[in-house]
Amino acid sequence: MTKGSSKPVLNIDDAELMDFVSPNEKFKARLGRMGPALGAEKLGAMLTIVEAGKRAFPFHVHHATEEMFFIIEGEGEYRFGEDVYPIRKGDLLSAPCGGPERAHQIINTSKDTLKYLAISAGGKMDVVEYPDSGKFAAFSSEDGSDEKTRIRYVGRTSSAVDYFDGEDD
Repeated sequence: MTKGSSKPVLNIDDAELMDFVSPNEKFKARLGRMGPALGAEKLGAMLTIVEAGKRAFPFHVHHATEEMFFIIEGEGEYRFGEDVYPIRKGDLLSAPCGGPERAHQIINTSKDTLKYLAISAGGKMDVVEYPDSGKFAAFSSEDGSDEKTRIRYVGRTSSAVDYFDGEDD
């Protein structure tokens, strides 16, 4: 067990939830990071609860973190690359690393709450690409958490500088 974890068992109903909301509320969810609470070191687990008509995250693809999602309750759509798949309770979704052809997003298109468990492998360092907005994010964290982030950068490749920029001054 890692520091701070009390036991290797946690019921999803006992996950500590936090609100995750964009300014216009297009993206709105309740998130519960469960991996660290269980003492997991290489796997992440996050309970995600999404209201009707909302989505938790923008359309994105990870370059170093593979994910799977298990639909606990509700219905919606899974954007994966250029395709859209209907999803419902009991479905297991895959989100392997890659480029825009593997970008993914879960959308609650129903009138009821959508609840899913996100499982991830990796998580301490990653580059995430956002095809809809042309952004990318790069981060490094001691344990994958925002609290222990060492580097976090969100930008566009158009603002890149030369490798030696500022080094010869």
